[in-house]
Amino acid sequence: MLTRQRAVRLAAALDLDVSQTEICPACLSFVSFALDSGDEGKIRGAALSWTPVLWDEGLELPLRLALERARAQGVPDAARALLDIRGAGPRTSIARAAVERLALQLSLSARAALN
Repeated sequence: MLTRQRAVRLAAALDLDVSQTEICPACLSFVSFALDSGDEGKIRGAALSWTPVLWDEGLELPLRLALERARAQGVPDAARALLDIRGAGPRTSIARAAVERLALQLSLSARAALN
């Protein structure tokens, strides 16, 4: 399984967009609020708790497709991450990193809407 640091780097390189990923924004907001707090423990805990829920709600297919596109483009670690999600699904570092990335996009979008 990828280290957290490598998964975060890979998630940043994926073409996942919160506005085009059909997952529950209210569920994702729990991770977004944790990110806004800046508390690493809260962020990891929220991602750990909510990734399986978001996975079941529809994250699996967009993440798998994004990883397949990244693998085809030669993005480092994409092939490894695909193997990881095939074996452990939402319990992988890449799934949690993708949730954190989408939560960050949600947070930035909410802030932009307020301005």
